[in-house]
Amino acid sequence: MLWHERALYHQIHPLKLAVDILTEPISLYLLWRHDLAVGLIAHFVPPIAASALMVAFGSFEAQKRSTLGRYVSRHMTRGVEATRFLGDIVMVLGAWYRAPALIATGLVIVAAAWLSGLVKADSAS
Repeated sequence: MLWHERALYHQIHPLKLAVDILTEPISLYLLWRHDLAVGLIAHFVPPIAASALMVAFGSFEAQKRSTLGRYVSRHMTRGVEATRFLGDIVMVLGAWYRAPALIATGLVIVAAAWLSGLVKADSAS
């Protein structure tokens, strides 16, 4: 599998998703408490480390062959990834400013980015 494929399919590996989902509320809690350094470390280091290790050493053939793998191969563009990151930053700012509505907005942005391929597929029909 080529590097760019590994970078794509690692995003839907259960281990990577678990790291992302588990670190998000912990880091947002720390940022809510204005523990900036530890909050940012908790927010970015585990997901980046997991990604680096997984892309370097993981096997993603099962993800590539899955329905979700076919979905991301068609719809997970750099623009979608950038939108997901934007939503993540909105959540970080929401935590820092103790604004639950901003955290929710960021979560909606992330979810909309992940689901944007479904909207494109429906509009093409």
